[in-house]
Amino acid sequence: MPERICRWGILGAANIARKNWQGIRKSGNSTISAVASRDPAKAQAFINECQAAVPFPQAPAPCTYEELLRRDDVDAVYIPLPTGIRTEWVLRAANSGKHVLCEKPCGTNAAEVKAMIAACAKNGVQFMDGVMFMHGQRLQLMRAVLDDGSTIGDVRRIATQFCFAGTGDFYSSNIRVSPQLEPLGCLGDLGWYNVRFCLWVMGYRMPEKVHGRMIASHSGTVPTEFSGELLFADGVSASFYCSFRTENQQWAHVSGTKGSLMVRDFVVPFFGNESTFETNAPTLRVEGCDFHMRDRARNHSIFEYSDGESDAQETNMIRNFADLVVAKKLDPMWGEIALKTQRVLDACMNSAKAGGALQPVF
Repeated sequence: MPERICRWGILGAANIARKNWQGIRKSGNSTISAVASRDPAKAQAFINECQAAVPFPQAPAPCTYEELLRRDDVDAVYIPLPTGIRTEWVLRAANSGKHVLCEKPCGTNAAEVKAMIAACAKNGVQFMDGVMFMHGQRLQLMRAVLDDGSTIGDVRRIATQFCFAGTGDFYSSNIRVSPQLEPLGCLGDLGWYNVRFCLWVMGYRMPEKVHGRMIASHSGTVPTEFSGELLFADGVSASFYCSFRTENQQWAHVSGTKGSLMVRDFVVPFFGNESTFETNAPTLRVEGCDFHMRDRARNHSIFEYSDGESDAQETNMIRNFADLVVAKKLDPMWGEIALKTQRVLDACMNSAKAGGALQPVF
């Protein structure tokens, strides 16, 4: 463990926090000082379960939200609270001088995210959203291929899909369909990743206009199946589909003037120690009556574990965030791209509410 480390507090004992507990433990530059819940007994139960699986030398302390923000041994907070109540606690954390790693969607609208970023800037603390795939080594390799000028050429079209099928009591008990806690439903929970990938491919250039369609909803307002189309000034278009109603898929496809790129697991890498994607530029050869379409697929890979190891994307996210905290060198880019992602989601939702009418991105 390095001499200077980032001391974390987890504000909310959500299930996803277990993954980041392990990421913090294996990051090499972080530890957890405390875990907060409205009920300290729930925080203690969370600590006991995680400590049994991935133990720290000293178990974190259980506490309430307010107590965590007052602790002198907490430099940064990870906030996986429901989106509907998250803004208050991001603002309170920033105003308490704590760096903020925020689950996504960061807010219910862009105004909330702007307030979060402004509070963090005012208090000199880092803001970042919890999109783990942004920190995988594979993304760097994909960037190199997209930018080499010959494999893909000029990007013309992007398509992504991220979905899972909610079963059992999902629609009656899961907070992801609660109008109060998660009003953006699948658009916020899954579509955030779709939109982020599209913006990343485009170098974070924003679309001018969008279409959005709420294919299915819960309680009449919460999207459970959603599709969107992003239209960029240079003629590039991007489509996405996210859903709680179709089985696990998480693919992304980029089409260019010279070839294409396909990644089958862009959000959560398939289990193993290697992350891959494919490029292709098939050719058609006509010889008499024969029409031969020749496959020119090429597999690209990088050795990194899918999860739970020191080079997994969630561990890299924690390590990268902690490096900024320890070095006292803030990176505003993370807040900027979170706000851009939220702005696109807002425009897609506005379009869906307007029957799919084309909407500008503000």
